[in-house]
Amino acid sequence: MPGQLLLRQPSRRTDAVAVRGPWLSGPARTVWLLALWLATVGNLPLWQRVGTLAGSAPRPVLMVGLGLLLVGGIAALLSLLAWPRVFRVGATVLVVVTAFNTHFMWQYGVVIDPTMLANVVHTDVREVRDLMSWHLPVTLLLVAGPPLWWIWRRPFDAVHWLPQTGRNLLGALGGLALAVGMALLCYQDLASLMRNHRDLRYMVNPLNAVYAGVRVASDRLPQQVQPLLPVGEDAKLGASYQHQLRPPLLLLVVGETARAQNFGLNGYARANTPALARWQAEEGLANFSQAQSCGTNTLVSVPCMFSPLSRAEGGDKPARHENLLDVLQRAGLAVLWIDNQAGCKGVCERVPHASTGDTPVAGLCDGSECFDPAMLEGLDERIAALDPARRARGVVLVMHQMGSHGPAYFKRTPADRKPFQPECASNNLAECPADQLVNAYDNTIAYTDHFLDLSLQWLKTRAQAGQYDTGLIYVSDHGESLGENGLYLHGVPYALAPQQQTRVPMVAWLSPGLQQRSGVSSACLRQRAAEPISHDNYFHSVLGLMDVQTKAHQRALDALQPCRTG
Repeated sequence: MPGQLLLRQPSRRTDAVAVRGPWLSGPARTVWLLALWLATVGNLPLWQRVGTLAGSAPRPVLMVGLGLLLVGGIAALLSLLAWPRVFRVGATVLVVVTAFNTHFMWQYGVVIDPTMLANVVHTDVREVRDLMSWHLPVTLLLVAGPPLWWIWRRPFDAVHWLPQTGRNLLGALGGLALAVGMALLCYQDLASLMRNHRDLRYMVNPLNAVYAGVRVASDRLPQQVQPLLPVGEDAKLGASYQHQLRPPLLLLVVGETARAQNFGLNGYARANTPALARWQAEEGLANFSQAQSCGTNTLVSVPCMFSPLSRAEGGDKPARHENLLDVLQRAGLAVLWIDNQAGCKGVCERVPHASTGDTPVAGLCDGSECFDPAMLEGLDERIAALDPARRARGVVLVMHQMGSHGPAYFKRTPADRKPFQPECASNNLAECPADQLVNAYDNTIAYTDHFLDLSLQWLKTRAQAGQYDTGLIYVSDHGESLGENGLYLHGVPYALAPQQQTRVPMVAWLSPGLQQRSGVSSACLRQRAAEPISHDNYFHSVLGLMDVQTKAHQRALDALQPCRTG
């Protein structure tokens, strides 16, 4: 009878579920199908990279094994989230993160590691705006759209917590078993692949982001609640300050994303640093052609530059110590940080600081950002506003450039300062012809040359007027990739980073008065300028040049010490 048939059908379905087992029920299918989607479509940049390695097609066994390893690993993660009130939200976050990662890995060749994620967390509105393009919503729609539509349409019934816990653990163990089994089955090929191409481990979506998030939280959150360790508590001013005729004024220019390879003074084919070349020929400017950065992004390199620790000692890790500016201020000098970037990354928090965005300059600021010469506007008034007693002893200014910040290089230079044409006027760098991309980047280097020229003229004028004994040190925080080996921008893990991201330009100029009081000869600096130097030398070289006496000053790391007389 029809009624009897209707009564029996539900029991058959229930029996079928029972036969399949709890971990293969509806929620489990959702987990494994989503894991399959993320492992394939969500990892297209990874598969493209693996498919092109060594110029030959990888072994099918390796491809299948790696694919199933990813499915198992992702399924294990999703199984732990498979709670009725948690899964949709957690899965949505992972899917969206995967889509974002896919976009940026495809567009710029970047990888997602803890440093990159920390950099993302500190990104400001201007940087986000520069990264926006029509490709992003298209990628989000294609990668994240189908699974999100499916996830939110699937029923996810509430189950008692005890059996649900068992199902989740069983699903996670099943995923781990598959991942471990595939790793063992394909061990030789996988080990060789990962050993020779270590960047691949940072391309596995969304496990790369999960790993990076855990690392960032564990590395950086404790630093937010722990006080910084003091540095240079014994700091005092040296003998050069006794009966001085003029106080010293040192300008430290922190460059942004300038790479040594495209710097005219380093032998680049283009004369994109004509002003600095003139200062080198006529005014004794020293060009350090073998300078190395501490990191491949601003969040790491800027704090590392000012850290008392070398990179090998942990200077590239989240700061646990006070920095150079703290020591200079403790010694009694006036310190001022002027920012035309996305902040000082904690370096200037305990000294006077200002931003060009606070007082926009007409003609140099457009409401959203400023050109670097805006930092020179009203500079005498800024110095005059510093503590008079400190100012009378000496001043250290720091200017943090916008410099060559990408990907919108064309925005970093005004219309009348673009000597190299045609230039790439897009933030989709892979779509620009290579020569136009280089033109846009070289225009930013030429504009940095212009800005440094203005800064040096300002310093020379104050020295000639008898106000200060002046000097300038410029060094970029890190370099940049312009499409070499499919890489754009920066931020590749340091151990894997190409030379374009770690070799940076660095110059120094000292007025005759500062040379005399410091005992550092410009002629000697120029003779030794081809020797290796790095951000490790920055802290100690500045302390030595400013004659700050402290046990924190290591002469062995003071790059100016060999040129110091007396």
